[in-house]
Amino acid sequence: MKWRVVIRPEVEAEVAEAALWYEAREVGLGAEFTEEIIKAWDALAENPLLHARRHPQKNIRWRYPERFPYRIIYEILEIEQMVIVAAVLHAARHDRHWQQRFLK
Repeated sequence: MKWRVVIRPEVEAEVAEAALWYEAREVGLGAEFTEEIIKAWDALAENPLLHARRHPQKNIRWRYPERFPYRIIYEILEIEQMVIVAAVLHAARHDRHWQQRFLK
């Protein structure tokens, strides 16, 4: 059974910003980044429980795309069979950047 994957609006802006940054460094690299992120989102629809829980009270997890140093941070709502992608951030960014989104 596939899970429903919901992408928060700010995530789309993060992916677009990162893609522009990669595209400025090498033509076509921004599109490759975007494709890699979408591929990871598709994998979440298949099995979001594959990755370890990263928060003590909430079912928050993250995964890394294969080629790029980014974290896809998501929350699982098991009863609803839903995955909410809350952030796509560079792996070196501090956790407070994604944690603030779960307080909203």
